[in-house]
Amino acid sequence: MSGDDTVHKVAIIGSGPAGLTAAIYASRAKLDPVCIEGGDITSKTDLPGGQLMLTTDVENFPGFPEGIMGPELMERFKQQAERFGTIFKQGRVAKADLSQRPFTLEIENQLMGTQETIKAQSIIVATGASAKYLGLEAEQKYLGHGVTTCATCDGAFFRDKHVVVVGGGDSAMEEANFLTRFASKVTVVHRRTEFRSSKIMHERALANEKIEWKLNRVVKDIVPDERFLKQLVLAGTNEDEGVEETLDIGPDGGLFVAIGHSPNSQIFGDQIEMHDTGYLKTDGATSRTSVEGVFAAGDIHDDHYRQAITASGAGCKAAIDCEKWLEAQGL
Repeated sequence: MSGDDTVHKVAIIGSGPAGLTAAIYASRAKLDPVCIEGGDITSKTDLPGGQLMLTTDVENFPGFPEGIMGPELMERFKQQAERFGTIFKQGRVAKADLSQRPFTLEIENQLMGTQETIKAQSIIVATGASAKYLGLEAEQKYLGHGVTTCATCDGAFFRDKHVVVVGGGDSAMEEANFLTRFASKVTVVHRRTEFRSSKIMHERALANEKIEWKLNRVVKDIVPDERFLKQLVLAGTNEDEGVEETLDIGPDGGLFVAIGHSPNSQIFGDQIEMHDTGYLKTDGATSRTSVEGVFAAGDIHDDHYRQAITASGAGCKAAIDCEKWLEAQGL
C-alpha cells in the first residue's frame, strides 16, 4: 500500500458526467481536485467514464447537433478537467473511512495490481448506479449494438424497428410506452403474469396498441444478425416451464433491459445515510449528505432521471456546495 502525506482539498470519486463536471468546476475554483476514475477497463459495471462508455451515438447532449460517441464525449470532459488542473488516479475506491477528517480513501488498480491511500478534506461522491442485466454472455457483447438499458437515450435509434422490453416494473412500462413513439412494435417480456408496476402504468401500457406481451417468459439467448440483433430465444417459466420459442425482432431490432439499477454505494457501508434502495440521501435541493464535508452528485442519489445532462448539473451543484463548505471551514 503506497501513499503520501498530501491532504487534498477535495477528492472526487467517479469519472462519469457528474464526477467530471464536478472536477471542471472544482479545478476552476483552484481547489486542486483529485479524481478517482473508477474500476479498470475490464469491468462492465464500474467503468472509467461511467455508463456513457457503453453508449455509441449520443444525440441528446446539448452542443453536439450531429451527435457524438459516448466515449469521445467523456474523453472531452476529462480533457477539459485536466486543462484546469484536475489530478486523475486510475483505479477504484475499495474502502472509505469517513469517521474523521481528513477522510481516507484506499484505491485499488486491479489492472496494474497496485494499491494507494489518499486523504482529502472533502469528498464528492459520483459513483453512479449500474443497470442490472440478465446475465447472458451475448448481452454484454452487444451492449450499444442492439442491447441497451435506456429508452430515453437510445429509443430514437430504433425508428420503425421491433424492440423488446424486459421487465415488469414501472420503469419497464414507462420505457415500453416511450418506445412506441419510434418502434414499429414493442414486445414486453416478463417472467410472471403479475406486474410490480403501478396499476396506472400497467393499464397505460395495456391500452397501447403497439405493445404486445410475452408473459411467463425470460430471454434465454440472443441471436445476432451481423452487428445487431435478429432474434431472441425465450424460455417459459411457471406453468409454461419447458416451453421455448424464437422471437423475430430483426433486422436491427433492439433489446431494452429494464429490470432496475443498483447504486454503487457499497463502499460506504453505513457511514452515509441512504434510502432503503441504497441511493444516498441529500439535504433538500443541495448535494450535502449526512456526513459533513461529503457531497453526492449524479445517479448515486438520483434514481429518477438518470441522464448525462442531469448528472452534469448535479456535479456542478456538488462542486459549488463543496467550495462554499471548504471556504466556511477556512480550508
